[in-house]
Amino acid sequence: MLTAIVDYESGNLHSAQKAFERVAREVDAGEVLVTSDPEAVRRADRVVLPGDGAFPACRQELFDHSGLYEAIEEVVMSAGRPFMGICIGMQMMATRGLEYSETPGFDWIGGEVDRITPSDASLKVPHMGWNDLVIDQPHAVLDGVATGDHAYFVHSYHFRVDAAEHLVAHCDYAGSITAIVGRGNMVGTQFHPEKSQATGLRIIGNFLRWAP
Repeated sequence: MLTAIVDYESGNLHSAQKAFERVAREVDAGEVLVTSDPEAVRRADRVVLPGDGAFPACRQELFDHSGLYEAIEEVVMSAGRPFMGICIGMQMMATRGLEYSETPGFDWIGGEVDRITPSDASLKVPHMGWNDLVIDQPHAVLDGVATGDHAYFVHSYHFRVDAAEHLVAHCDYAGSITAIVGRGNMVGTQFHPEKSQATGLRIIGNFLRWAP
């Protein structure tokens, strides 16, 4: 079994790599490979797309790596293998992003990525730090995770999904903030599971064993 963490120069992948490698050993999920090679992505049994920074810049970086998006799309959309997007990697699953300018996303899950606007003006943006998850519907990656469990967020924009069925979990920040989206073989977390201690490691383990 091979899990590919896609490296498209979108941030430091060290913590994600270490967390996935640790959990893969614990649950006997095979090899974890950080790669920018489209052929390695095509060989993978599951794909993880992380991302830090701004939506337009991350998308540009990904598409600047020739053939990389096409390999991801082939594995996820045609072959139906499990996919996890993390932070901006999750946001790029949307129809479009509205950070700085309107930028097309993958359009894998309908919706748009818009700025967080808390109803309480005293709450700062970016939304940074620990927050409680609120589970909206069951999902395989949430086995053993419950409403009230903590996750670590760092973001100023969030994914407003078009269809409620694609909202797996949210958190409250003077308003509902999308925390997890899902559709078919695809799942995405706005928070960083690799930085979310026991909750995040459990989600990673569930993903590595997930067979949608």
